[in-house]
Amino acid sequence: MTDLDISEVARRAGVPASTLRYYEEKGLIAAVGRRGLRRQYDPGVLERLALIAMGRTAGFSLDEIARMFAEDGQPRIDRQVLAAKADELDRRIHELAAMRDSLRHAAACPAPSHMECPTFRRLLKAAASGAVAAPRKRAPQPP
Repeated sequence: MTDLDISEVARRAGVPASTLRYYEEKGLIAAVGRRGLRRQYDPGVLERLALIAMGRTAGFSLDEIARMFAEDGQPRIDRQVLAAKADELDRRIHELAAMRDSLRHAAACPAPSHMECPTFRRLLKAAASGAVAAPRKRAPQPP
């Protein structure tokens, strides 16, 4: 298979060319050369981009994803890191399910005012004590 132009990689991977350039800058992918001013990539970059997309969807940072590749570019994924991320996702799913249920209750609550609803007041107290965690802020990511 022949090398792929940056625009073809962008199209197939579903990301803008600027993201590919950013990933290259971060060391996540590498162009194999240029044809004129346009970067060229080995077709294997598409699989690597799929792994990066999967990692991003799971909530890994780009730095964490970078550590999942060996020097030769092959995946080197620590199973303990995956298990820890799965545990983190389980906690987040639990928090989000509780928040979803709270919002559904608040939307359907027959109390004249939310502040008069005992359930809503309990939730408010839990939020004030930090028992209901707000989503963590993430570092800005490339376009």
